[in-house]
Amino acid sequence: MSSEIINTTVEEYKKLVESLHSENYEMMVDLTVVDWFRKKEPRFEVVVQFLSISKNQRKTIKIFVDDEDLSIPSITDIYPSANFYEREAFDMFGINFLEHPDLTRILMPDDWNGHPLRKNYGSGRIPVQFKNAPKVEIGRAHV
Repeated sequence: MSSEIINTTVEEYKKLVESLHSENYEMMVDLTVVDWFRKKEPRFEVVVQFLSISKNQRKTIKIFVDDEDLSIPSITDIYPSANFYEREAFDMFGINFLEHPDLTRILMPDDWNGHPLRKNYGSGRIPVQFKNAPKVEIGRAHV
């Protein structure tokens, strides 16, 4: 199976997806976001994977999204399967998919503040004590 990675801009993204659809890329397989916090600017990169079963080929599109706007066109009108992937990217990273039919949180509660998969999002500190685990003090274990 051959594979190709295509880097594009937000402005060219939807046209490129339409052309892949017309070239018999039947499936949008995955859509995710990479947070390049303190490594690259712009910080967020949307990665979308497509599959052509008839051609036995894959294509991956990568798009950097402007840090100030965080908006990119939705592709749910071309690939309905993008719906929940886009909602997850919105919920976890704060990427705004323009003209999405229902861009609402999918994993976090509606009243949640922030986007938990951003690299600068504070992680919670809840100590976990496992059943029958030895209690540990500094430098030694007690049973």
